[in-house]
Amino acid sequence: MLNLPSSTILNKPLPKKVLFGKHDVKPAAKDTFDADISKIAIIHEVSAKTTNIEKGNIVELFFVLHVTLKRKQFDEKSIVMLSRLIRQKMLFVLTYNGQAKLAVFHSKLMLRDWCAPDELSIELSGSTLDAVWENIIAQVGNIDIEPGNTLDEQLRLNEDRDKRQKRIESLERLARTEKQPRKKFELVQEIKKLENEAHGK
Repeated sequence: MLNLPSSTILNKPLPKKVLFGKHDVKPAAKDTFDADISKIAIIHEVSAKTTNIEKGNIVELFFVLHVTLKRKQFDEKSIVMLSRLIRQKMLFVLTYNGQAKLAVFHSKLMLRDWCAPDELSIELSGSTLDAVWENIIAQVGNIDIEPGNTLDEQLRLNEDRDKRQKRIESLERLARTEKQPRKKFELVQEIKKLENEAHGK
C-alpha cells in the first residue's frame, strides 16, 4: 500500500483508549468515533531519519495512519477528531471491506475516492519535508497549485471560485423562474458581473 520506502515502515498499533485517555472527549463524539473506527495503526513514519529528505522549517516528520472502519458511510468528523487528538501531521489510509481511500486534514478534511488498496499510491515529491507535505495535501485534495501561489493561497482561491460558481448557479435558477422583467434583468446583470470576476475582467 502506498509504495513508500521500506525504511519508513513502522506498524505500531494505536489503541483508542490511549487516545481518549489523554483528552477530554464529549461522550456523543466518542460514541460516534467508536461506531466508525475499529482500529488504528501507525504504519509509516516519514522523516529525515527514515528517508533522504531534509526536514522542513515547519514539518520535521509526518505519520501514515491505517484506520480500519466499521462502516463505509462514516462520519467525517471522526477523522477530523482523530487528526486533532494526535498533534502531528498525518496522512490517513482508510479501509473498509476490501476498499481503501486516502484522507488528510489541512484546514478541512480532504478525501479521495474509494479504490482497491493496491491502487493507492502517494509520491514523496519535494526537496524538504515542508514541500513533500504540501505536495501530499495537493495529491489527496486533487489541488492544482497555480504558478506563484502557495498551497494556502490556492485553497482560498479555489474556495472563492466554488462559492462564486454556486452563487451563479443559484442566481440562474432564480432568473429562470422570475416573472418580473426588471428583477430578471437585475439577476442577469449580477450573473454577468460574477462571471466577469471569474474570468478576471
